[in-house]
Amino acid sequence: MKKYDKNSLIGFVLMAVILIVFNTFFFPDIPQEQAPVAALTEAIITETQFTETTVATPTLSNSVISEELKTKYGVFASAANGTNEFQVIENDKLKITVANKGGRIVSVILKEYQTFDSLALDLFDADSSRFNLQFTTGHNINTADLYFVAEQSSNTLSMKLKADDSHYVEYLYTLTDDYLIDFDIKFIGMESLIPSGINYMNLEWQMKTPQTEKSKTNQDMYTGIQYQYSADNEGDYLSFTSTDEDKINARLNWVAFKQQFFSAIFIANDGFEKPTHLVSTKSEGSEFIKDLAAKFELPYQHKIDEQLSFQFYFGPNHYKTLKAYNSGFEELVPLGWGIFGWVNQYIIINIFDFLSKYFSSYGIIILLLTLIIKIGLAPFTYKAFLSQAKMKVLKPEIDKINDKLKGKDPMKAQQETMGLYRKAGVNPMGGCLPMLFQFPILIAMFRFFPASIELRQESFLWADDLSSYDSIYNLGFEIPFYGDHISLFTLLMTVSTLLYTRMNSSMATGQMAQMKWMMYLMPIMFLGFFNNYAAGLSYYYFLANMFTFTQQYFMKIMINEDEILAQLEANKKKPAKPKSKFQKKLEDMQKKQEQQLKGKKKK
Repeated sequence: MKKYDKNSLIGFVLMAVILIVFNTFFFPDIPQEQAPVAALTEAIITETQFTETTVATPTLSNSVISEELKTKYGVFASAANGTNEFQVIENDKLKITVANKGGRIVSVILKEYQTFDSLALDLFDADSSRFNLQFTTGHNINTADLYFVAEQSSNTLSMKLKADDSHYVEYLYTLTDDYLIDFDIKFIGMESLIPSGINYMNLEWQMKTPQTEKSKTNQDMYTGIQYQYSADNEGDYLSFTSTDEDKINARLNWVAFKQQFFSAIFIANDGFEKPTHLVSTKSEGSEFIKDLAAKFELPYQHKIDEQLSFQFYFGPNHYKTLKAYNSGFEELVPLGWGIFGWVNQYIIINIFDFLSKYFSSYGIIILLLTLIIKIGLAPFTYKAFLSQAKMKVLKPEIDKINDKLKGKDPMKAQQETMGLYRKAGVNPMGGCLPMLFQFPILIAMFRFFPASIELRQESFLWADDLSSYDSIYNLGFEIPFYGDHISLFTLLMTVSTLLYTRMNSSMATGQMAQMKWMMYLMPIMFLGFFNNYAAGLSYYYFLANMFTFTQQYFMKIMINEDEILAQLEANKKKPAKPKSKFQKKLEDMQKKQEQQLKGKKKK
């Protein structure tokens, strides 16, 4: 286990403590009723020896080359030759590198973050990305093939594609003090060069997303294209699990090339004209995660000095950071739909942020978060436990009913059992109440931890990154459906889940025995899935199980079964409570089923 010996020992000691505590306090217990390539380095960026060689036959003279270029590019022939140099604009958060060739951004380094292997985090690479404006002057022009003239002033960079000093296309980049970049496309004198019948041009944006996270599999799960409709500000996306493409025949506010923890968003101030063609391609066997591409249709109205205004967002997928832009960017953080998303947005994130102000260790923060959730659910957990205690006390009488009518009349056995519950004042569904509250939280946590950038590269005990898998031993080979390493947090979670299952199903009989095996099987199946998932999630589920053990231990001390039995006997002597509408409806359904069964037997 190399350097992890000490931390690994802590994990195994925890497993032993669980087993000892379980066998001492919890068995037997009350049964529960079951129902694209590496980034440009700074040295490369600062050098200007990156020259682009124009493909030409060496024996041809310059005059011949000039005529060929004029034939191909027309008035922009002079921009076809040049030296590719790089301009840099930056603030405290971003370092943006723009190339003369194509006038495009070729590198975006997020200064506050690093890749999993401690390199500068570059969202995309020059050789695996493309930004190209297509238009015609009678000659088809692709700006990606031509050289722009750079002019820089403070945090504003002008890149001009010149026909001459009075006719040019200008890209104007203005870096703000955060993650936004204003991007304007100006057409100066171009109304006299672009044919009057042309009223639109195409803009191509493409990037192959590089691996920036420890787990390539997890990064792939959260990498893809998302976008927002202008009509209702509703978001949508292409498939994240397979290659997908779509032609959107509606106006869009923005299109995002989303990665697990970072995004590049292209925003149109006046919306993107329809149609917009989007393609997301899985890069199987490649060093890249996915190949993302978008093709936009931009309007051109032949105005004098016409301008189109856009913005780029290059930054983290941090919920509150994205939400502050009031543009729906927060939808890029996959917190879950419906109630699961609400739990994350209004409860979990706020508790998490509050704790982050006072504690620097995210392992401690997760522990406190778990404790707060468990205390909040404690009243419901107590009611469920009390309901289970009542069911246990009534079990001998229920067994008598089942034995008396075994193999004779299952419907009558069920009716008598329900009647016993009603007389004793027991709600057989009472044990399900806490699950109604816990289930949304369990699912919310499942979505929160892998998507939480706060956990990225945060270490705790033997885990070096709580947003990715923890590994105490690398196997050197891969086991199907499991992986090539051993995650100790996942083992702890699995063992504690199996013990919890044993506590709540040790007395299951009959049909419940089949459910019992199913309940044991599920943790084993999850062992393979969680082995490659976020360590923070497995750690949370492990803590949740441990707190549940503790709660049940103290509740067991508080609840006296003899007193419960006496109370139930007293309840039996009282007049039975009137049947609820639900009970009446259930009994009517049972009677109909009985009549149907009798009818079949007569036949």
